[in-house]
Parts: sequence; C-alpha cells; structure tokens
Amino acid sequence: MNQIFRSVLLAGAAALLANFAQAAAPTKPADVVKQKAQIDAGLDKAWPHLEALYKDIHQHPELAFQETATAAKLAKEMRDLGFEVTEHVGKTGIVAIYKNGPGPTVMVRTELDALPMEEKTGLPYASHATQMWEGKPTPVDHSCGHDIHMTAWLGAAQQLVALKSQWHGTLMFIGQPAEEAIGGAKAMIADGLFTRWPKPDVGFAQHVGNGPVGGVSYKPGVFNSAADSFEIAFAGRGAHGSRPQQSIDPVLEAARFVVDVQSVVSREKEPALFGVITVGAIQAGSAGNIIPDGALVRGTIRSYEPEVRVKLKEGLVRTAQATAMMSGAPAPKVTFGEAAAAVINDDGVTARTAPVFKAAFGDHAVPATSPGSASEDYSEYIIAGVPSLYWGLGGYDPKVIADYKARGEVLPGNHTPQFAPAPEPSIRTGVEAMTLAVLNVLRP
Repeated sequence: MNQIFRSVLLAGAAALLANFAQAAAPTKPADVVKQKAQIDAGLDKAWPHLEALYKDIHQHPELAFQETATAAKLAKEMRDLGFEVTEHVGKTGIVAIYKNGPGPTVMVRTELDALPMEEKTGLPYASHATQMWEGKPTPVDHSCGHDIHMTAWLGAAQQLVALKSQWHGTLMFIGQPAEEAIGGAKAMIADGLFTRWPKPDVGFAQHVGNGPVGGVSYKPGVFNSAADSFEIAFAGRGAHGSRPQQSIDPVLEAARFVVDVQSVVSREKEPALFGVITVGAIQAGSAGNIIPDGALVRGTIRSYEPEVRVKLKEGLVRTAQATAMMSGAPAPKVTFGEAAAAVINDDGVTARTAPVFKAAFGDHAVPATSPGSASEDYSEYIIAGVPSLYWGLGGYDPKVIADYKARGEVLPGNHTPQFAPAPEPSIRTGVEAMTLAVLNVLRP
C-alpha cells in the first residue's frame, strides 16, 4: 500500500470520524473505569463458559478453509446471544449481525484457523489433532493465538449485548477463515461481505503475543508488515550419489540460493528500512545416495515500504535465476503466492481509542514505538475502505517472562510449538479492550 493510497483512505474516513467527534464528547476516564467494572462483573459470571470454549477450540484446531466445526461452534454461540448469523461466507467464514437502533456499524474480526504444526506445550488441553495439509496428514496447533482471539471475540459480544442500553448502532462480528494462509479476508470480501451487508464505519481487531499479560499496544499508521509468499522450483539432473559429475544438483542450487539471497537484504536494501527474506521449507530427494532432479524452496518476504517490497521480490527472482545459471541448470520457476499488505491503523480511530485504553489499563496501555514484523490479512478490510484499529495483547505472565530471561532462554513466541499464552487474564484483557473500544464508538 503506497503513501498516496493511504492519504486517500484517510481523507475518505475524515468526515466519518469528524461526525463521531461531534456526536459525543470524549469519554471521561471515570466513565471508562465504570464500564470496565461492569464488563469485569459480567466476565466473572461468563468465565467458566468462556474457559471451557477456549479449551475446546484449543484442543480441536482446524486449518485454513477447513474450519467447519470451529465456525459452527461460534455461530451457535452468537445465535444464542441474539445475533443474526450467516455461515459459509468466503467458504468457512461467519457473519453475525446485532442491530440496536440507529448509529454506526462497527466490525469486530476474529480468525478461525490454526497452523500445520505439532503442539509441544505439555498443556493438559494440548492439541493432538491432525488434518490433511498439502496431501498428507499433519498435526494442527493454535500456536498463533487465534483461540485466544475467538474467545475474546465471543466475550466482547456477550458484554456488548449485556450493555446494550449504553450504545446504539449495529455490531458486525465476523469470523474469518484462512488468515494464516493469507486468503480468508479476500475470500469473505469476494463473497459479498461489504455488499450483502453494509460496509462498516469502523473496524477493530487484536492479536495476542508474548508480551506481558494485561498489556495493550497500539499505534497509528503502519502496525505490521506486508507479506509475500514465494515458491521456487529448481530443476536439475538426477544421478547416483557416487557420480555427481553426471548430475546437475538441485539441492546445491537450493542451498546456494538460501545463502546468496540474504545479500539482497544486507547489500541492496537501505539498512534503515525493514525487510526480511525467510526460507521456511526446502523439499528435495528421497534417499541419501540419490541426487534428485528437482528441489522446492518456500518462504516469505516481509516489508513495510512498497519500494522495499518491490526491491526484495526483484532481488529474489534475480538471485534464483543466477543460482541456476551458475549450476548450468534450466531456469527455475519462481511463483509468488498469496500476499498481504501492511496493516495501517487509522489516525483518527487510534486517537479516539487510545485515551480509553489509557483510562482502562493505565501503564499497561503502551503506544508501540515501531511496527511489528509479522503480517496479517486484516489489511484487506482497510484497503476496502474500513477505517480501523488493530492492536496487540500481551499473553505471558511476567513471572514466566522473567524465568525464561533468568535461564538465558528465548521466550516462545507465536508460531512456535511451545507458544502458550495464559488464557486468564489475556482473554479478559481482550474482552475488556474490545468491548470498551466498541462502546466508545457506539455510545449515544
């Protein structure tokens, strides 16, 4: 997303946000504290059900566009609250609508999918699920925290319904498939998300990480990176392992590429600008004494600025081609897959919400000093014209963080087999933050 697009987007949202500002004076800190207390009282009653749902979802994760059971569970919960629910939007997504008089429409997004990896947390409710992934049975794990998000999403819906006397407008709660595969947001939009239902005036989403539990981090502008997936098929000529002179070794091509492509990052990109090329998978061969005739390399490119994004993609293609030429091999096939633009938080929505977070969470509400390096397809809703705020949630007990630091070990983060955010109070914080953010937009 370039700066011109962002300027147009912000200008288009300016009138809307000005109307919000005129419709109601800023929420007083005392009112936020009172609302938070009401939310906490409701959460105390709802927690046993939310905790059971969280553990159920955690134990039964589902992969991108296979989230049928997960979607059905959330759809039932939302219908029980009085939402009008439509399933199978964008294949496995759900849209839940709750109308409470005239006012803005606010979208709240959660993700439904998990990751194709084995959980190694040792939790009593750990996942042992498997699903088919790329043609073979694969372990599945909610190691990105989407189970936390789903539970907080439902909890926020519960509290907003309970507090409906304090707001007017329409809730649009969406359960998005395939965030990890970078395709679910586009699928829902293509299936009429903003034509079958009114386009939201504001959107909110949140993501748990390995920061201190109870913390909320946010910033206007770029919040996280753009992502481009890639796949490179190196071609060669197979031979017996004892006669390498008869081969064109694609494994050597792949190995050389993995090393050489990093020079694009270290020597071609402006050092002060963020950019990462990561190779996450190399697949080749069937036995140690056989040189195969092909090797497959898969990975991702991350960046903030569009010019860096272009430079890294062009450099990757050039390096792959040069690697093949050095080996006397046929030209490789380079394919770029699903991509996600950077998530850009709306300045006005952030400015309106930040004081609420500060009043509710005090020193635990921390403006982020720089964007994160992870990526996320929530950006598709922003590109479609929904001014939004996307924020981070802490997920680890500070004592756990301190223990890892004292041992000189790296704290498990998202997408690792040991990632285990504490459901209480990270879910509670997520419910509080989301409910307060929505109330702040919809209050009369």
